[in-house]
Amino acid sequence: MASEAFENIAEDFDFLDDWEDRYRYVIDLGKNMEALDEALQVPANKVDGCASQVWIHPIIEDGIFQAKGDSDAMIVRGLIAVVLSLYNGLTLADVLATDAQGELARLGLDEHLSSQRSNGVRAMVDRIRAVAKAQSA
Repeated sequence: MASEAFENIAEDFDFLDDWEDRYRYVIDLGKNMEALDEALQVPANKVDGCASQVWIHPIIEDGIFQAKGDSDAMIVRGLIAVVLSLYNGLTLADVLATDAQGELARLGLDEHLSSQRSNGVRAMVDRIRAVAKAQSA
């Protein structure tokens, strides 16, 4: 299960043959993402396990997951945008049912990211799933 926004990103990736074009596209996603208010860049929103500083601020209303995020690195901001596009707008149950690794593999990110960046993406996914699980309980 993936959101419409993520499906749009996957379609765009299909049109981009060259990995450098995809990389630039991810960076552009990050540039176009709304900045996270500095007041929300606090330890409670910090994602551990990322080489760069990463914050994800979840907003759950009526069982629907939304989040905003930010990072001090441009490519990581783009990766946050991709991860959030996968989950934003889904119910908490759908967040937990989503195979993030499978969905993200469709983009080929795992083949082109350093192990540190891949670990960071996994840490973001783990954090989102933990929030959804806690909110569902």
